Amino acid sequence: MAGGLLLGVAAATLLGAALPAHDPGSSFDDPPPDKIVIKVATVNGSGCPAGTAAVAVSADNTAFTVTYSDYLAQAGGTSDPTAARKNCQLSLLVHVPQGFTYAIASADYRGFAALQPGARGTQRASYYFQGSPSTEYRTHSYAGPYDDNWQATDETDWAQLVYAPCGVQRNFNINTELRVAAGTDPTKVSYMAMDSTDGDISTVYHLAWKECPEK
Repeated sequence: MAGGLLLGVAAATLLGAALPAHDPGSSFDDPPPDKIVIKVATVNGSGCPAGTAAVAVSADNTAFTVTYSDYLAQAGGTSDPTAARKNCQLSLLVHVPQGFTYAIASADYRGFAALQPGARGTQRASYYFQGSPSTEYRTHSYAGPYDDNWQATDETDWAQLVYAPCGVQRNFNINTELRVAAGTDPTKVSYMAMDSTDGDISTVYHLAWKECPEK
């Protein structure tokens, strides 16, 4: 995978696969015993107005979750043209226990879409560490008629994982986007959401750990 950490993601259930068990013969280690701390450095975008995105870390340090409360794109009917595309850029400050580093092994997204016949909803994302020279995008599309939860998972091959530099603080950037195109009857509204209207729609990022080399 080129450059820094590059992960395309799609929607997926919170029951996404856990990280594989540690193999003593590999370069991947169990999560460190100390807690990691993830803080939102900045949040910008029409899909995540101030106060509508929250980050939580799992008790076992193998995942963190971002929950949105106002992330919805829609088109058709009397929808504002600017509502057809919503985006969110999160810059996360990740403090890890001394002597360890991390990579994002997989990302699980999920949401809900109500798409009229002929309509299309698209989710796109990119992930990179601060200072990464390039960014790669992955796109996932859903075609109408569609009226259900949407979910999928993208995983990074173990050999392609890119870790945060040891001993250097680099923000982790998450860029996501939702787009909706109106259906064959433009008077009817179609929408695609990635939010928490039912209290259980979130984005989960699974962490892989390894120990930094001794200086």
